[in-house]
Amino acid sequence: MKNALSKVFLFLVAAVFVITSFGAQPASAASNPFKDVSSSDKEILYLWNKKLINGIDSITFGPTDAVTREQAATLIGRAIGLKGDLRNTTFPDVNPKRYSSGYIQSAYEKGIITGNPDGSFRPQDTMTRGEMAFLLSRAFNYTSTGNVFFDDIKSDTSSTSLYTAVSKIATAGVSNGTGTGTYTPTKELVRGEFAVFLARALNSNFKVAYKNTVSENLTVIVDNLNVRTGPSTGYRAIGKVNTGAEFQVYGYKGVWAYGKSGNVTGYVHSEFIGKSVPAAANNRFITIDPGHGGHDPGATGNGLREKDINLDVSKRVEAKLKAKGIKVYMTRSTDVFHSLSARVDKGVASGSDAFLSIHTNAASPGASGSETFYSASVGNDSKQLATFIQNRLYKAMDHPNRGVKNYGFQVIRTNPLPAALVELGFITNKYDSAKLASGTYKDRAATAIADGIEDYYNWKAK
Repeated sequence: MKNALSKVFLFLVAAVFVITSFGAQPASAASNPFKDVSSSDKEILYLWNKKLINGIDSITFGPTDAVTREQAATLIGRAIGLKGDLRNTTFPDVNPKRYSSGYIQSAYEKGIITGNPDGSFRPQDTMTRGEMAFLLSRAFNYTSTGNVFFDDIKSDTSSTSLYTAVSKIATAGVSNGTGTGTYTPTKELVRGEFAVFLARALNSNFKVAYKNTVSENLTVIVDNLNVRTGPSTGYRAIGKVNTGAEFQVYGYKGVWAYGKSGNVTGYVHSEFIGKSVPAAANNRFITIDPGHGGHDPGATGNGLREKDINLDVSKRVEAKLKAKGIKVYMTRSTDVFHSLSARVDKGVASGSDAFLSIHTNAASPGASGSETFYSASVGNDSKQLATFIQNRLYKAMDHPNRGVKNYGFQVIRTNPLPAALVELGFITNKYDSAKLASGTYKDRAATAIADGIEDYYNWKAK
């Protein structure tokens, strides 16, 4: 199953899953026993209240814990009614007395999993997002594909390709990638992500409509260029565009580009487009920069890593801003590293008109509270952005207000955009860190930041 990225996944240890009926019913947040899950994590609460999952203990869900292959096989097997009796399997590295053995063998017999080229299954290996696409597309028998494009997955319409598997789950409303044009197929899958995917597969109320993002803006260089329904001249033309027209490219299939020009969306031959067009500025379009990442963990303390907190809160901010109609560009949506200058460059190149970097503080154990920075060298707008955010954040976090400060952090000092840098709290303080570990407080922080950004844009509009 390696060449098809078909490892399988699940996210709870054996004996903690309880499977009941899977009727499509509205999500319920009537019960939430988990200290690390907030009211906005509706998919997790749906699965919990339907008695489909339990946490890693009675009060902890562990949304960032990894998902293993045998865990995946077990839950998916139960979810679709496969035989789970303990038995010998095709794979020599699966103990027949192991809780997962029956489900692994049943999934193999149904063609949902195929194992590795060496004949092993490697049940303790961690699942990836790419492997999840294969598992879900097979387990739920998804067959339809669409015009789905991700910058980090090469278009390949063969039936066994990663692209096809991802296209199937995106078309089915199970995944829309990271929301910034990538899918991150090699990223390790965690329990929180899996809960979202599973809830969408089981309940249509959670499904998402896939939407391509613009990978580049090009210009049509010939007159009467046909825009077609598919990537060849054998597909019918649905419109024409002329020299100088902007063509927003979503992705490529071979030499054909799929995208939009005016109100026409379809395929054009890439030979007839070129000449990059600067992205148009949007007066409500902000770059969110989750600090640190990859080999740079940032500050650490009380069992937490800054890079993880920054990314979690940033993703929540992104979702809340989009719900307000504010466009968002994320400098990173996964655990990757970008230099400080690259973060600024990415934000400027996106066409956004403001920039916010999200961080977590560290100092002596007694230091506590939130603070937000701006650089006076960038102008008054930066101070206003920082002030609107800080005025909401410290109240939402219920800890000391350390104020708005002028300081020369590189991502704000060298940034041509109105820019601020927020410190959520101190990872080295036991009270702050307890909040930073809590899904509830991370959601409160995200709400406050999103509201502060909205305050800034409302101020700008006056």
